[in-house]
Amino acid sequence: MTVIALAEIADQIRGVSYAKADVVDRPAEGFLPVLRANNITDDGLSFDDLVYVRAEKVSAKQQVRSGDIVIAASSGSISVVGKAAQAEHDLGMGFGAFCKVVRPSPKVHARYIGHFFKTRDYRRRMSALAAGANINNLKNEHIDEIEIPLPTLDEQKRIAGILDQADELRRKRQRAIDRLNQLGQAIFHEMFGDPVTNPKGFLIKKLGEVGILDRGVSKHRPRNDPALLGGEHPLIQTGDVANADGYIRNFTSTYSDLGLKQSRKWPSGTLCITIAANIGKTAILNIDACFPDSVVGFTPGTDTNAEYVQFWMSRVQKRLEEIAPQSAQKNINLAILRELPIPMPARALQDEFQKLIGVIETRKATFRAAEEGSEALFSSLQHRAFQGEL
Repeated sequence: MTVIALAEIADQIRGVSYAKADVVDRPAEGFLPVLRANNITDDGLSFDDLVYVRAEKVSAKQQVRSGDIVIAASSGSISVVGKAAQAEHDLGMGFGAFCKVVRPSPKVHARYIGHFFKTRDYRRRMSALAAGANINNLKNEHIDEIEIPLPTLDEQKRIAGILDQADELRRKRQRAIDRLNQLGQAIFHEMFGDPVTNPKGFLIKKLGEVGILDRGVSKHRPRNDPALLGGEHPLIQTGDVANADGYIRNFTSTYSDLGLKQSRKWPSGTLCITIAANIGKTAILNIDACFPDSVVGFTPGTDTNAEYVQFWMSRVQKRLEEIAPQSAQKNINLAILRELPIPMPARALQDEFQKLIGVIETRKATFRAAEEGSEALFSSLQHRAFQGEL
């Protein structure tokens, strides 16, 4: 199989530069939507949280076309640089200066090239190349010099078709989980109504009155002392809470015995609430774990349970972000959390809700296991496809 440099089969397009005066945060006449790095996800392009730039700032060449691959080219986070997603049709929108577009030539199959940008080998290479002192950047030559195995056009189409099917299977599993998450929210609304307007007239209490709120403990920053890390005690960070999908079952960092001595271990069943960076994100511990002071642990009292408070928090989370004081980064404190007004339905009603959520979580676990199998299959097929083995 021929191996060819990307520069021979695709063009790079630079992103749109604009001043603050040229942008608004909602659709307006004379403005075009512009994608940014946060719109690039592993499941494709997201059209949430767009900005809108004066149309004259976006050239025709800078409007995203069908088959274009949008890449996050610059970011303060190495995990973001190199993220890529392909447009499935002409979008009529631009992309920002911290992004690039790779536009495949008509002489190759765009979906085949797009799948290459989803491979782990590509992401690992981009992360290694992009590492910089202050901000991580992909240069034009990093992209141009990528070497891609290039079979015949018919073979490219065949391989892309196989990968499309495997990718769709993976996405179906995730969509099923998303629907179950929506079902949980719908059940909450049906049983309790809007927690802000409290249409069912439940008794209002303060969050601090219905359970114990305490900040996590980390007397010394782990990154300043490697001896604190690497043991058997799970260490949960704000990102783990924000990405947990309701329950924290896994962990990537651990404390040593020394690390545990300067921290505190919270029991399974504790509701974790983030109070810095990701404000008001929640997840329930399914393991005993430590966490730093950027996370608060909530232990329910006799009036409530963790699932009810978790779903209530998800409905008021945006409000928490709005009221959070901002210094170097947004954060809230225990005083704010303890004073939050929370409707208190009868405990029996809350426990009925908890049981329904348990049924949903059991179903999600089945789909999650299937999703992991689909992910493994997709990853294996990707690797084989670009090794000439598919």
